[in-house]
Amino acid sequence: MLMPRIQQHFIEGADVQYQCAQALGAPLEAAAQVLLQGLTAGGKVLVWGQGVAAALAQALVAQLVGRFERERPELAALTLGTDATLASAATVGEAAAGAAVRQLRALGLPGDVLLLVCAGPPGPEVLTLVDTAHERDMVVVALSSARPGDLPDALRDGDVWLAVPAERAARVLEAQLVALHALCDALDAQLLGDDDLETVTT
Repeated sequence: MLMPRIQQHFIEGADVQYQCAQALGAPLEAAAQVLLQGLTAGGKVLVWGQGVAAALAQALVAQLVGRFERERPELAALTLGTDATLASAATVGEAAAGAAVRQLRALGLPGDVLLLVCAGPPGPEVLTLVDTAHERDMVVVALSSARPGDLPDALRDGDVWLAVPAERAARVLEAQLVALHALCDALDAQLLGDDDLETVTT
């Protein structure tokens, strides 16, 4: 029977979510402060997701530019690496850097924030993005799994690292979605004031 297997997804997911509530509270608060500082100073948030996590990056940008659960002025945010035309325009010698790195080099400015989302072990492009952001005096916020590879060593003081305490990609992605929702809500609370979570509308 498939029912026990199906139910196990919810049980495992709930366990990871509970662990994240304990492990990610403080770094999410720090990440909210980093984003708030950058946005209110006239900067922007450049978001990139590795693999399937690109969908989370796009969802976050939609909620920053549009709205999360409450109406507010638009926040400056852009997804990196999702322009198919730009990706195909990369020359053979530069293809390894990727379209996202090229966009970051073109658009990243001091005071901007680079937000990375990786559900699996980060690939080499992640480290290139981090280094490029640092070259431009940008702060980095990185969401990873419990297998972050060399990512923590690439971060510097002032950056924020959020590691989901799980390795299974499906569980990591689920937790990262909740973490990004919590981040949006924290921004709204700082910009608009506290509101009862049960009264907000979608």
